[in-house]
Formats: sequence, structure tokens, C-alpha cells
Amino acid sequence: MARFALKLEYDGGPFAGWQRQPGLASVQGALEAAARRLDPAGPAVYGAGRTDAGVHALGQVAHLEMSRDWAPFRLGEALNAHLRPAPVAVVAVARVGEEFHARFSAVEREYRYRLISRRAPLVHDRGRAWRVRHELDLGAMRAAAAHLVGLHDFTTFRSSICQAQSPRRTLDALEIEALDRPAGREFRFNLRARSFLHNQVRSIVGTLERVGAGAWPPGRVAEALARRDRSACGPVAPPDGLCLVAVRYGTDPFAPAP
Repeated sequence: MARFALKLEYDGGPFAGWQRQPGLASVQGALEAAARRLDPAGPAVYGAGRTDAGVHALGQVAHLEMSRDWAPFRLGEALNAHLRPAPVAVVAVARVGEEFHARFSAVEREYRYRLISRRAPLVHDRGRAWRVRHELDLGAMRAAAAHLVGLHDFTTFRSSICQAQSPRRTLDALEIEALDRPAGREFRFNLRARSFLHNQVRSIVGTLERVGAGAWPPGRVAEALARRDRSACGPVAPPDGLCLVAVRYGTDPFAPAP
């Protein structure tokens, strides 16, 4: 068997999420169906993160094992041919050793959430960002976000159905940038951590939006975190604006050979 790492892009809109689910369209299911066209053994595909329904990816990583030792370029081309018309693309393929695992070998994941403040409905960014009609205070959101960086018990900011054994996570970075555009102001929330809890990013962004709107003072975020109580969380941001932008490893499997 030959093991391959895949770097993926996808539009999460048509899918019930990454994970295969009976009777529902999933990214994992689409990839496995494409792989079955190439390998009668029916390879299983393992992803670095289980993105939710409607969540997108620019840098998801997965791995699979094929009975045939393909040239990586040819495997990527063949998978993309059989993925059509699903909005999933294999953008890079690398031959990896048996010790590589897309999920367990990852040392960092990076998510980006896009939020656009404007009165008019979104057209070109529809399904790619969360629109709010009111203005947001960037400074207040940054002050609130500072309370969340580092090692914490994130019980307040995880889904009640989260299956992680521990709510403790280290949030390495939570950076917020603002871009002034002709038809609205865009806010980008960039979060990096080794791993995230279920709904953690969307819970954080939804809470910070309340701070930016003036409904919460920045210090209330620290209080909510300390309570370790899901009911203390703000509203959960919709999935449209969330994108998995990168998964990093100790050694980049897709780096060009020296």
C-alpha cells in the first residue's frame, strides 16, 4: 500500500460537513467515492479536521492509502477528474510514510472567519461571509479577544455535544484585522491552535461580535470564559464565514524536495 497526503480546497455550502454521513453529502464521502473509481479496495480518507456543515476550506489536509503507487501529480489529476462536479479540489498530493496521519500528525490548524458590516445584502460574498447591518468597534473586539489567547478551559465556547475529552486548549493567536471596502467594512478573525473544540471558533466570533456591537463590554468575555458554562457564551456565528485556511506539520509534506 502507498500512503498519500492531499491538500484540499472546498466549498462547504452543499455539504453536511467533512465527515461521511449516511444519506447526506459530505466532503469525505465525495473524496472516497472518487478514490473508489481508481482503486477497487475502496480507500478510506482521513482528514485533519472535521469541518461543520457550510464551513469552507482552503488548506484542509487528508491522507489515504492506495493499492497502486501512483505518481502524486497523476493521482491528483485523476481524483479531480472523478470529483467533478462536486466543489472539491485536490490542489497538491505528496507521497508520505506510514507514520504520517493527517489528523494526529498536525501541530497547528489555522481558521479564518470573515464578517462584513454593511446595510446591503451580500452578493459576491454570499455564503462566504457573515453580514451584520451595524458598525463594529475593532478596538473593543481586540481588547476582548486578548482574554482568550493562551491555555484555558474553553467549556463556555464549545458545543454542548462536543466529544473532546478535555475542554482545555491553547489558543496560540487570535488576531482581528479590518479592511475598508467600497461597499462595507470587512473584519477577519484569524485563529491558530494545535486543535479546536467543536464550534469553538464560531462561538468565539459570535461573542466578539456582541462586543463590537456594544452589547457586551470587553471584560465580560473574560467573565464568560471563567464561568466555564455554555450558557455564558454569546450567540454562535453562522458557518458561512468560516474557513480552514491551513494545517501545519513538523515537516511540511508538500514542500518541494531540496
